[in-house]
Amino acid sequence: MSSLSLTLIQTALYWEDKKANLAMLEQKINSITGKPEIVVLPEMFSTGFSMQPALLAEPMNGPTVKWMKRVAAQKKIVLTGSVIIEEGGLYYNRLIWMLPNGQYGIYNKRHLFAYGKEDQYYTPGNKRLIASVKGWRIQLQVCYDLRFPVWARQSMAAVAENGGATVDAGPEYDVLIYVANWPERRKLAWKTLLQARAIENQCFVAGLNRVGNDGNNIAHSGDSMVIDPLGEILYHKENDEDIYTITLQKTQLDETRNRFPFWRDADYFNILHV
Repeated sequence: MSSLSLTLIQTALYWEDKKANLAMLEQKINSITGKPEIVVLPEMFSTGFSMQPALLAEPMNGPTVKWMKRVAAQKKIVLTGSVIIEEGGLYYNRLIWMLPNGQYGIYNKRHLFAYGKEDQYYTPGNKRLIASVKGWRIQLQVCYDLRFPVWARQSMAAVAENGGATVDAGPEYDVLIYVANWPERRKLAWKTLLQARAIENQCFVAGLNRVGNDGNNIAHSGDSMVIDPLGEILYHKENDEDIYTITLQKTQLDETRNRFPFWRDADYFNILHV
């Protein structure tokens, strides 16, 4: 429970070509050495950031989710990334957190990128997803969510009632993961905000972005990063494809929070959905 391994796959994607992307990603996953625990794929990893959900969306029993189940089971990993999902006649940019036993959690991207017309094709989510692995709590978000700090903020709802007495349960989560198709032209915002989320939430942050040009000739520089709870950069890769595994240490997280218990002074709030 003292350590957690993350493998980030920073890669180019074949535009709107599911078969090619799944084959490519499986090859990359198979190349990972050691015993990976969590493998992170980009936003819309099977298609690229497409505004063609009517052509590309799948149900939850479709081939991409089945592929995730098979790969997670075969490699004994947690596999995560977002895909285009159709459900109840609506389309979602849905992150899937796939466990080796076939069980999964879902997170529908809350903040849709109106500048790129994502809000015209997809339905926003209204629930956060915090998963648990080996005693680590992991919050999962998608790309544009990064610009909205309230959605990622450690919730003081972590102060729990226990037998009538209020018990300080500590921060709500330990790791914050973003999967993205974040354009190169706004890379400064990407890098700055990832560090800000780590500092203000006193958690590890991993941001996994794609590289290369998409079908709209929009360039992506990757700039995937892992950042510690004090905002120090532990990993950063620009422009090139990369498969990188990092092991996070719970002792570092606990020492930071104990030495600098800034989270105790945070504002109490509730997120209301309308």
